[in-house]
Amino acid sequence: MDERQFQVLRASTFVLALLVAVVLQRLRPHARLGGSWVVNGGLWLVNGLVLGLVCGACAFTVAHWAADQRLGVFNVISLPWWMTGVMTIAALDLTSYGWHRANHRVPVLWRFHQVHHSDPTFTTSTGVRFHPGELLLSVPIRLAAVVVLGAPAAAVLAFEVVFAFANLVEHGDINLRGERELARLFVTPALHRRHHTRTGPERDTNFGTIFSGWDRLFGTYTPSDPTVRVDTGLPGLARVTFSEALALPARSGQ
Repeated sequence: MDERQFQVLRASTFVLALLVAVVLQRLRPHARLGGSWVVNGGLWLVNGLVLGLVCGACAFTVAHWAADQRLGVFNVISLPWWMTGVMTIAALDLTSYGWHRANHRVPVLWRFHQVHHSDPTFTTSTGVRFHPGELLLSVPIRLAAVVVLGAPAAAVLAFEVVFAFANLVEHGDINLRGERELARLFVTPALHRRHHTRTGPERDTNFGTIFSGWDRLFGTYTPSDPTVRVDTGLPGLARVTFSEALALPARSGQ
């Protein structure tokens, strides 16, 4: 697999994940919300342009560089390919958990992350509502994790595919069948909806993206199911326009 194939596969699977999440919203709606597609779609386009210019397929490049330099756990310890893939997905998901939690704890990071939480609705499009500053700040963290792991490019791609599906589905206005059972292992829409509460301490829980076990392990788990009513968004930020979302981190008092 070369860099071009990596980018094509990543983009293709993202589109597929988006389609799956949107279809699930149609077939299994939770509250039949319209979503903030104009603002969220605009941020997604900006992020795609900014990250494409700054990073592109940098995860692929870094993974190959680490392999050439024999850096990282999986470049020192020989494991079956499937075990390397599973462990890479778990380790990078743990990294994502830590980064997400830091975004709620560190004031300067929260200034960027609040753009994501300012969506008054909770739909699939919320899964792409991020300030470009937040995504740029996350790049060194994710690349450092790839190097420490010595994760092969194929395993990094596998993580990004699973992450895309998990992120878009769990942000969906969706009621999944068997969510209580699924929540024992995975983050479900009901669990993540609780994280997006407008008020209350639950906003600082349920930080996971793929696996719910990290929240259970580190004491940040709040149970939830489709019957729990959650008012999502942030107080005072009910109608944030696209330009206001980009400027939000610079506003004082948030």
